[in-house]
Amino acid sequence: MLTFNKKTMDSQTILILVTIGILAGILSGFVGVGGGIIIVPALIYVLGMSQLEAQGTSLFVLLLPVGVLAVHNYYKSDQINWKFGLVISLAFVIGGFIGSKLALRISPSLVRVIFGAIMAIISVKLIVSGINTMSNES
Repeated sequence: MLTFNKKTMDSQTILILVTIGILAGILSGFVGVGGGIIIVPALIYVLGMSQLEAQGTSLFVLLLPVGVLAVHNYYKSDQINWKFGLVISLAFVIGGFIGSKLALRISPSLVRVIFGAIMAIISVKLIVSGINTMSNES
């Protein structure tokens, strides 16, 4: 693991951050996710951030218009349900506020365990679903 210095960003750190951003962007544009799955673990395990600092940084990234070009491509293909998206966005703001308050009140270790458990459950469900779908396609 690299030593992460908050005050300086050398060329190696910048290259790592750009790589994390590109991978998260590709995954986001490809399957609609990226922040939690790529950015948070990469910041923790590659740059040595704490769980909460990685989550806060990931949320900061999501505030910026990182998905604007991907959204534009889906818009051109008429693949966006704007009404659903607006409702989810408004609820996401409220949920993000509540979730951040909860995360900052409990142990960072417990937050990491919960985060990992959620990722594991979702991973298993996606794998099983994919295998079942592949079996049905044959």
